[in-house]
Amino acid sequence: MQNYIIVNEKNYYKRLDKFLRNNFDSLKLGFIYKLIRKGFIFVNGKRVKKQEFELNIGDTVEIRYKGPLDERKKEEKILPRHLDLDIIYEDEKILAINKPSGISVHPGRNEEKVTIIEGILYYAKGKFEPHLVHRLDKHTSGVLVIAKNKQVARELTEIIKGRDITKKYQSLVIGKLTGDGNKLENVLEEKNAVLYYDVLENYNINNIDLTLVDITLKTGRKHQIRKQFADIGSPVAGDNKYGNFEINRLLKKSIGLKRYFLHSYFLEFEYLNKRYTLISNLTTDLKKVLERLEV
Repeated sequence: MQNYIIVNEKNYYKRLDKFLRNNFDSLKLGFIYKLIRKGFIFVNGKRVKKQEFELNIGDTVEIRYKGPLDERKKEEKILPRHLDLDIIYEDEKILAINKPSGISVHPGRNEEKVTIIEGILYYAKGKFEPHLVHRLDKHTSGVLVIAKNKQVARELTEIIKGRDITKKYQSLVIGKLTGDGNKLENVLEEKNAVLYYDVLENYNINNIDLTLVDITLKTGRKHQIRKQFADIGSPVAGDNKYGNFEINRLLKKSIGLKRYFLHSYFLEFEYLNKRYTLISNLTTDLKKVLERLEV
């Protein structure tokens, strides 16, 4: 395997880690981060140890690792598998689907169900090459955008990570919150994380306060919404990782909440002078939860 690549318009990704992931795709992701962390990556002859380092066209990215580059991806090649897709929008550049809860975006360890990317490969039938430009957690439902080629993926990834996009979610959280225009801001993954939320409705069932919130996500950190609401003492209802297991058990029994209540319902951005407005209605299972709360 060639140990260096010159950055050009076809292989360009702004961040070093993303460039390495997409241009040394035979290497495991964890190994790539290990190479960066331990100082085996050089850009234009200078050692770089920051995964977010920004590249420019013409840079030379080199792996100076004396050992064999044998810590490679061991997972099998992703194969097309049938999956019923709820398509929101499609053109020659993008595909937007309504992702169901309980379906992973990408194959992982011990994952037996058909994943989103496998289902889209089956749907594409070789007519386009799907690339994920953002992700939703396994049990989060709603709008998910897929690029149809690598160039579109690069451009959309930058848009989605930037500020020129509107990302909205609905969530049911534990506790009684009030007001509009509330801001949550702290540091996640060593980066600033910001969201705003408005209160839509307050509920109480069996002396458990719950609040339905409308969220505008300004940044995209891993598990950001779930972590930030947990940090203020109002975790997402049904979230056992960051929330209250006992309360979630009671909610499952009383209102049938079987997963965490988080839905990506609105995504809007401009790409190549075209405005994309993508909307996903609340899923049937979450609608039933709200109906039971309103009785």
